[in-house]
Amino acid sequence: MGALGASSGVDTSGATVRPIKTILLATDLSAASREATDRAIDLAGRLDARLLIVNALEKRRLSGAGSHDRVDQARAERESHLVEVVRGARDAGVTAEFLVWDGDPGDSIAAAAEAEHADLVVVGTRGRSGAERMLLGSVSDHVVRHAECPVLVVRPSKRRDVGT
Repeated sequence: MGALGASSGVDTSGATVRPIKTILLATDLSAASREATDRAIDLAGRLDARLLIVNALEKRRLSGAGSHDRVDQARAERESHLVEVVRGARDAGVTAEFLVWDGDPGDSIAAAAEAEHADLVVVGTRGRSGAERMLLGSVSDHVVRHAECPVLVVRPSKRRDVGT
């Protein structure tokens, strides 16, 4: 692999590198996805890229503790949280908007990336062990395998308390 030419957008092997103009942030709005959100906003600002924030609404996972039985209630709650993420991005000088996509999260994120012509997908991961991933599946793994553009997977940091 050749080194990326800083101003030309071409690597030294002669292949054209597609500029990053649209970044799709896939978020489930959990604390675990906060680092991915911060990274996506930072990247969009540095690259002067549009940030599209996508949340997948999987109807079969709506019932249960702390959730809604009605799709309209779940959508309204998510939209209010997504508006806050958009505000944070705009406060950082980033052009941002959001979509709530119906369906399986992995499939929905890959489909949204294709439909919205994303140049990069940013997705968080919970850092599950191999056994947990095999049992529960991994949205980030699915997106890496199925998205038609590059995917940045942001792992949770292992922050240590300084001075303790």
